[in-house]
Order: sequence, then C-alpha cells, then structure tokens
Amino acid sequence: MNAKYGSILMLLLASSTLLNAQKSKSYDLKSPDGNISLHLEAADKLQWSVMHKGQSIIIPSAISLQLESGEVLGDKARIVSAPMQKANATIQAINYKKTSIPDQYNQLTLNCKGDYGVIFRVYNDAVAYRFFTRRKGELVIKAEEAMINFTDDHKAFIPIQWDYRGGQNFNSSFEALYHEIKLSQFPKDSLAFLPLLVDVGQNKKVVLLEADLEDYPGMYVDLNQTGKGFKGVYAPYPLEAQLGGSGGMNLIPSKRADYIAKTTGTRSFPWRALAISEQDKDLLNNDIVQKLAAPSRIADVSWIEAGQAAWDWWSSRTISHVDFKAGNNTQTYKYYIDFAAANHVKYIVIDAGWSDRMDLLKINPALNLQEIVDYGKLKNVGVVIWAYWYAVSQGMDKAFPVYAKMGVKGFKIDFIDRDDQVVVKSLYDIAKLAADNKLLVDYHGAFKPTGLQRTYPNVIGYEGVKGLENFKWANEDQPRYTVSIPFIRMMAGPMDYTSGAFRNVNQANFRPINNLPMAKGTRCNQLAQFVVFEAPFQMLSDNPTTYIKEQECTDFMTKIPATFDETVALDGKVAEYVALARRKGDTWFVGAMTNWTPRELTLDFSFLPSGNYEAEVFKDGLNADRDGTDYKKEVLTISSGAKVPVQLSGGGGWVARIKKVN
Repeated sequence: MNAKYGSILMLLLASSTLLNAQKSKSYDLKSPDGNISLHLEAADKLQWSVMHKGQSIIIPSAISLQLESGEVLGDKARIVSAPMQKANATIQAINYKKTSIPDQYNQLTLNCKGDYGVIFRVYNDAVAYRFFTRRKGELVIKAEEAMINFTDDHKAFIPIQWDYRGGQNFNSSFEALYHEIKLSQFPKDSLAFLPLLVDVGQNKKVVLLEADLEDYPGMYVDLNQTGKGFKGVYAPYPLEAQLGGSGGMNLIPSKRADYIAKTTGTRSFPWRALAISEQDKDLLNNDIVQKLAAPSRIADVSWIEAGQAAWDWWSSRTISHVDFKAGNNTQTYKYYIDFAAANHVKYIVIDAGWSDRMDLLKINPALNLQEIVDYGKLKNVGVVIWAYWYAVSQGMDKAFPVYAKMGVKGFKIDFIDRDDQVVVKSLYDIAKLAADNKLLVDYHGAFKPTGLQRTYPNVIGYEGVKGLENFKWANEDQPRYTVSIPFIRMMAGPMDYTSGAFRNVNQANFRPINNLPMAKGTRCNQLAQFVVFEAPFQMLSDNPTTYIKEQECTDFMTKIPATFDETVALDGKVAEYVALARRKGDTWFVGAMTNWTPRELTLDFSFLPSGNYEAEVFKDGLNADRDGTDYKKEVLTISSGAKVPVQLSGGGGWVARIKKVN
C-alpha cells in the first residue's frame, strides 16, 4: 500500500471513529442530596454506572430487552428526548411500618425511537430503572439483559436456590440461608433470588431488589462473566404443567417456551433497584420498594385490618388440659378462638385439613366451618383459612364469594413455589378478586414481595423467608439468620416468619421435634421479633396451652401492634445484631436481637419526644445461656436522650413497651 492510499484509509477510519463517537450520548443524574451519581452511556449498548460520594459502586453495566422478533430495546438506542424531572411528595402508607413515606427523587426518562424508553430514578438512598414500551398489540420478550458489575470481588450475602420442587429449575420455596461468600465464589450452575446484599467497602452495603413486578417473571441472578457481578435470569414462560413436587400439590411446568413473557405492547416493566447505605442500620428503615410500587387499586380500605393470629400448624394443634380430643375439629378451633378473644388477638388461622385439597368447596366433615366462623364473630375474632395455590387458582371464582358470605376474613395461600409470568399474574388476579370480596390474603410458599402489598393492601402477609417452621426439621444457624433478614429480605416488604415460640433452647440442647417444636435462642429473642420483623399479619406460632402457662410473656407479646406509625433504626450490623424502635399512636416499642455472640449494646433514646417515660422491659435472664426460657421483667423510667445499656445473651433479645408519664 502506497503512502497516498494509506493516508486516505487512515482518514476514513478516523472519520468513522468520529461518527461513531458522535452517535454515543451520555447523561448524568444525581440524587437530591447530591451524594449518589448515575451515569448513562447510550451507544452500541445502553450502560449505567453508579457512584456514591466519589466511590464507584457499579461500573458500566448493560441493560436491554430482547424481543422475539430479534429487535433489542436498548442496543444502538436512538434517543429522541431525555426530559428530567424532580419529585418531592409524601406517600400515605397502609398497614406498613410507618404511616407516611417521603418520596423524593430526581428522574431522567430516555424516550427512544421505536416507541420505547427507560426511566431512571435516583433517590438519596437508592437507584432504580425500568423499561417501558408504547406499542400496539402484543409483545413477546425473549430475554432481558440486566448486568450489575461491581468494582471488586466483594463479599456478599446471597440466598442460593436449593430446594428444586419437582426437581425442576425455577421451582422453589424461596427459603434459604445466606451464602456469605465472595462474588467469585458463587456456586456454579446455581441461581440466587432477590433480595441479596453486597458489601462494597467503606462500610457501605448495596441491596439488589425489584419492584412493581406485574405480569412478568421474577428476577434471579447468576454470576456474570466478569466474576465480580451478576446477570439477571428469568423463568421461561410455562406452556404445560403437571401436579407434582411437595405432596403432589405443586404445579410444575413440564414444558417451557423459549421466551420469558408474552405481554401487552403498551406497559411499564418491573423496576430494577439498588439500595445503598453508609451504615447497616439505614437498611432497616428503607422504603424503596413501597416507593416504586403501583398505588393502591382498592378505593375503600377501611375493612382491611392488620393484626396477630393464633396459628395451629407449627405445634400440630397440640393442646392439653381440655375435655376434648385436640385435632382438626370444631372444638379445637373454638378453643383457639377463646384464647384469641381472651388475649385480644384479632384472628385465628385454620391451616391444612379443613377442606379437600383440590376442591375448596368440600369441607372436612370433622369440623363445622360456619359454626366456627359464627363463634368467632361472637368473640370478635376473625377466621382465616389455608389453601393450596393451585386449588385457589382453579376455584376462586366460586369459592371466594361463598366464604366471604360465610364470614371468613381471608385466605392463607400456600405452595406457590414459582415466580414465572403465569404465577406472578395469578397473584395479582387473586388479590383483586379477594379484594372484590373483601377477603384478606397471606401469600405463603411464595417469592419475595415486590410492592403488591401497596397495590392491593388486602395482601397483608408474605413468606419468601426461611421461617420458624424450619425448626421442626432443621438444625441450622437461625439466630444468625434472624439478624440478617432485617437488613436484606425485609427490605422487600413484610415477611411471614411466624414468630412466638416459647420452647427456647441454646444450640447444645436443640433437636428437631414435630409436634412440640423448639426454637433456638432465648424467649426475649422471640418477643423482640414482634417488634423487629415487619409482619402486618403476625402469626403466634406456639399453641394456646403454652401461652396460657406463660401468661406474663403472652400479655406483653399480644400488646405489640402488627403495623406502626413510625420506625427509627437504632443500631445494627448485618448478621450480628439489630435494634430498632417503632411507634404506634403515643406508645413506643423497642426490640434488639443478637446472633449467638453475647453482647452489650447502648441504645440511644433520643428518638423519644421530651419528657419522662415508663418502660416495661423483658430482658434475657442471667441464666438464659443455659435455659433459653429464662427472662427478667422490669419497669424502668427513661427520659428522652437517655443512653441505656442492654445486655444480650447468645441468641438473645431485649424488648420494651414505652409510655410517656409526664
């Protein structure tokens, strides 16, 4: 090649590079307080990155939606407009940990050629984005690209899917302890579900979440090719399914499509969110999922009441000192109602066995459900009944009106165990029909909440957590887990952990028992969970006989509300300990818990308005390390601003009910 042609070629290459560079567009968006910076690059790929106070949190990470046609929304995006807006509003919350939520953010919307776009929001404690489309007809989503690239091989708390229902991937109870591992140690051929937490250094934690998940599959993550980040993975759309799995009552897809969703062409897709904290305790009072959720679709919410529920399943209806045979029968549930009424508990739950598993209208002849419900009305105690998701999905059109007319207050719906598009849509459909019939819903055996509880506030419970039921069969480090989930799983919303076990033991004395199960840790740890854990439908897991024998603790436990007007995070470290305060009316409740490490905390009561207060306190007894049931009750005088030392036994707790005296 001679010099003349070489120069021409170099000029053409330079012009091409310049042309490509001109096609790339970048955008920047900051949080209202200026601490979080979001940077976007729109070129061949649409990539986002995040900084917090100058520290790089997320390095360029690609996002896109691939359609069945082959079109990729986000690749080579041609930006038509990029308007910015600010929001500073207040959300009035229903059955939540606070009554009002400040909703302040800055937003950038990329409107792209092709009738689609992406919305980005930056809050003072979180970053989120979502795709939207404005097209006619139907869209088939082949795949979604959601990369989250971190700067280093950080330590993380990751719930790895393990209990494959029916032996199939994407079928799970969504219950797992956290793998506390480096990102690069993510197990091969595994998936993790959200939320999960990453320690990004400088005391900062990042929690990955999704919100407003409607008519779309939930997001799992796998390690991406960088070895220092995640990629989104989604259950393919189910084409055929068969009963199988746990007890033969899971609906297990036997054939899946090569796409993840078939949906309307004009819609918004789920939010992908990162919550960022400088102190672990800040995660205890983060509202990002509530902020991103769709507003309530129920005009009249006056009939929706949160509350505690006496529950039969955990202790296998094992009651004693009664003149009838305990079991799945009318006398047993009247006894539960009597207990609930005497202790001002709003509900009882009738768990599995009251009806045919497949046909909700076939009631077990051993009990008279109408008589039980009517007896509950006389005692001002509502009755909630359990059902398999499959039976509900097949029979709710007939069953919901029947049981609503009977006076049943709601359904606890179990063994959902999937989060593909079909199931996610089903949970919205169930919530809507239940609301139409003024029925409450508690989703058990379900994936994590993503805001449905705001959109349909009659959904007052969610499992998606490795709850107390596991003590019936597993010997695991639950005390560490119970001081991990408030910073991770509870970020997504309420969790039906089913607290309240009164057979409390240390690790050496624990053994799995089915009918009268034990719980690891102390009595005061269990009591503190009623304050720490967010649960608008709060189960009392143990049986009435046990609670009556321990009336002093029962009286305290049943005075703790299921929802609150205000929450204040006091102290905490992920997997180590947690302490927070919640207010209902003019009464404050404070709960603190630790893992197996005994420790002393100093709680700062500056959150109290000025004045003097009386605190009814339950704390670990001096011998709680040997006998978990050992506790001490005392009454303290506390003034606003007081610094109170709190001693926690291994697996222990401390809990207080505080009223102003002058």
